[in-house]
Amino acid sequence: MRGRWILIFLAGFAVGFAWAFPMAANAAELVPLANRMPASHASAPLPAGFVSFCMRFAGQCETDKSKPARVALTAELWEQLDQVNQDVNRAIAPEDDLAHYGRAEYWTIPTDGKGDCEDYALTKREKLIAAGVSPRALRIALVRTSRGEGHAVLTVATDHGDYVLDNLAANVRSWDNTDYRWIERQDPDNEWAWVSLAPAAPTQAPLVASHG
Repeated sequence: MRGRWILIFLAGFAVGFAWAFPMAANAAELVPLANRMPASHASAPLPAGFVSFCMRFAGQCETDKSKPARVALTAELWEQLDQVNQDVNRAIAPEDDLAHYGRAEYWTIPTDGKGDCEDYALTKREKLIAAGVSPRALRIALVRTSRGEGHAVLTVATDHGDYVLDNLAANVRSWDNTDYRWIERQDPDNEWAWVSLAPAAPTQAPLVASHG
């Protein structure tokens, strides 16, 4: 009889725990929430190096509108984003394009273990696309750091908000949990277009990302 009451107690405890802590019943709810980046349809100048990159890596710049512009942020995907961010940050040693290639801007997916901020972002994007994440949800963005330096990061548009994979940060962060001034990012509907995230961006010259 005592064993039966123990079983009833444990069953009741499990039900009560699930009611009191509903997030524990759904692993997807354990990922952090973020705000969505402001929607923009204002065109921005193409970044230096982007056109050359797309000519060399055409498959990375194609837009398939049958793929979603936002992805469901499950606990599994969150772990994947974090792992890719850490793996690529460790795999590439920072080196600016002028020292590396003898030119101011050269976007690429490096094969020699060296690169600058765009190369980190493009490599992360390639790995996530290969893992099945929708390319339209993976958008390179250009920002200004708190020191005023140009910088590039990978943003991921999800149903929980927009997140940032950054070679200057060990962890994936929400876009609004950075000290960056957001300038522009890729348009999910047009592989040859970028949209402005700052009112002044469309009238300015293309931003050159100077921070490795």
